[in-house]
Amino acid sequence: MTNDSSPLIQAFFDEATFTASYLVIDPATREAAIIDSVLDYDPKSGKISTANADKLLAAVAKEKVTVRWILETHAHADHLTAAQYLKTKTGAKLGIGAHITDVQAIFEPVFDLDTAAKENGEFDHRFTDGEKFKIGNLTVEVIATPGHTPACVSYKIDDAVFVGDTLFMPDYGTARADFPGGDAHALYRSIQRLLSLPDETRLFMCHDYKAPGRDEFVWETSVGEERQHNVHVHQGVTESEFVTMRQARDKTLAAPVLLLPSIQVNIHAGHLPRASDNGRRYLKIPLTLDEKAGAVL
Repeated sequence: MTNDSSPLIQAFFDEATFTASYLVIDPATREAAIIDSVLDYDPKSGKISTANADKLLAAVAKEKVTVRWILETHAHADHLTAAQYLKTKTGAKLGIGAHITDVQAIFEPVFDLDTAAKENGEFDHRFTDGEKFKIGNLTVEVIATPGHTPACVSYKIDDAVFVGDTLFMPDYGTARADFPGGDAHALYRSIQRLLSLPDETRLFMCHDYKAPGRDEFVWETSVGEERQHNVHVHQGVTESEFVTMRQARDKTLAAPVLLLPSIQVNIHAGHLPRASDNGRRYLKIPLTLDEKAGAVL
């Protein structure tokens, strides 16, 4: 249920990465936040463009709002964030969960990137569990929801919660927990925190993959719907049952198509790698050689 002081929420869905981004507006002050933006990236050509981000900016202009925050629910592994582009265009602050430092520590050695200590300034703020801040007259409460990654947070704004990858629509289930730093036990407990909210609380997903039998993409549900109908973690599913299911399912999942470019860009707040001497920017692909290849190549 909404009222005159409830946030105005516009969703922008990128079918290429199955990602829902959000523009959240305080109707009283016309201040706003952007949550989980997408930078367009074609892995076949290496081409990067700002088409999705420009749709958000067009909505900002149409609604005549001032963007105060660009928020990330986590460092995404399936799309590049447009956070830096949007920050440049709007002057907004960029926020993410405090445990992004854990994610940086995991992945910087993998990609031989600059250290977290050097790059932490790229995020304007790293939110702790329970922290509150304002978007105009709207109060945002940060809920730590680790499990998919150590740094996952959800943002509760009035009766709406933006859950990142912690939950999917009830007919699709829950996020994977097999990335480095992921933890199925932690994911279950994070989900229980969300499902302890009132039934009517609106939940906004970061992704939808259109479960079998469903014709349309959808990205909004409720605590009550998730508690009753989520195929992985409905009421009555124990932590042990969930972890057994989640770990078995994760073993069958392929790596996201954009995993390698996404991680090395997103852990540094959407900054692309610095240009090389020839003026071009390059993303890295770490190679793993089997014993035979390693001996001769």
